[in-house]
Amino acid sequence: MPLDIDNANAAAVKRMIEARPVLTGLGRALDLIPGMHEDLLLHAGPPIAWSNASGPLRGALIGALIFEGRADDEEEAAALIESGHVNLAPCHHHSAVGPMAGVISPSMAVYIVENRTHGNRAFSNLNEGYGKVLRYGAYSEEVQDRLRWMHEVMAPVLATAIEASGGLDVRALLAEALHMGDEGHNRNKAGSIIYTKHLAPYIAQAASEPAAAAAIIQALGDNALSVLNPVMAACKAMADAAHGVEGSTLVTTMARNGTEFGIRVSGLGERWFTAPCPQPVGLYFPGFSAEDGNPDIGDSTITETAGLGAFAMAAAPAIVTFVSGTPQDALNATLEMYEITAAEHASFSIPQLDFRGTPVGIDLRAVVETGITPRVNTGIAHREAGVGQIGAGLVRPPLELFTEALIAFADDYGL
Repeated sequence: MPLDIDNANAAAVKRMIEARPVLTGLGRALDLIPGMHEDLLLHAGPPIAWSNASGPLRGALIGALIFEGRADDEEEAAALIESGHVNLAPCHHHSAVGPMAGVISPSMAVYIVENRTHGNRAFSNLNEGYGKVLRYGAYSEEVQDRLRWMHEVMAPVLATAIEASGGLDVRALLAEALHMGDEGHNRNKAGSIIYTKHLAPYIAQAASEPAAAAAIIQALGDNALSVLNPVMAACKAMADAAHGVEGSTLVTTMARNGTEFGIRVSGLGERWFTAPCPQPVGLYFPGFSAEDGNPDIGDSTITETAGLGAFAMAAAPAIVTFVSGTPQDALNATLEMYEITAAEHASFSIPQLDFRGTPVGIDLRAVVETGITPRVNTGIAHREAGVGQIGAGLVRPPLELFTEALIAFADDYGL
């Protein structure tokens, strides 16, 4: 029977669109993430060895080992990894995703997102906010104090609150947030407000005292990225639902580890296709410039993979004040992405485009044929470990990734 790529892609993107991710809980990574063990650290992007890791990824791995009590300083942490006593693996290999360096260690709290349509689950860690944080490679005592408070005080209350609330339909949250000026990746102000509003009454009930409840609610409310991590897990659950469809050329993973940009394709199994990471172009915080920036990093491109982020920029014109450009640029970004995608999302619509669905389902064939690569909104990390975030901007993966993957597809399917 001849291969019908169009039908395979239609089936894959239908699964992605019909997936209904619901935030159902919060628990310890070691107890929840498939294959997680005491000597494993998960990271963003495709597989990478310590010797090739960028500054921010190294910093986050060091910080995670200090947080776990496995090391007292940078030297001890590096020695643990170099000795092989601690292993590294991509979050994506374990049904998880993490922003920027994306590091998840065994005792960290992770959100549980269940795809109620297809039954798969995905996980992501807690969001620390902007600036000098672990996910950008910072690991000072200030960073450690914040992590300890989040895991010892906030996480148990959040776990109880999420369960008591009956869960949160993240697809519905995103649909509403797009109509309020979010794009689901770098701009999550509306989504974080919706998330905080949903949980606030249950946090007030779950906390041991009013002061603790107030601190947790304020931390969520002050952090415009509070909802990013549950959103990423939701997008992972949606994208995974479309993975493994025989004969499909749809991209189901885009991720960066700070050294390489990698993609995976629905019809090509678990194989990664990688190329050197480009550096984002954007706006830098005062005192920093492009010379200080690291090549792109993070699993948060899962949002673009699922039809959000830069693919939905037309819904979020104000984002250009953070990543550079004009409102017309935001509109043009979304319009261009329709040229390389297989469908328009049934749940995510854009008021500025007469409620047209966001472009979803990146097709290798369309990328290679047009030469148009996916757009990505992103934060910018300092190239040195320990400094943190220094800006935000835009980036595109190298075209060679998609060309290489399409050639591999043709070889595998005898085309």
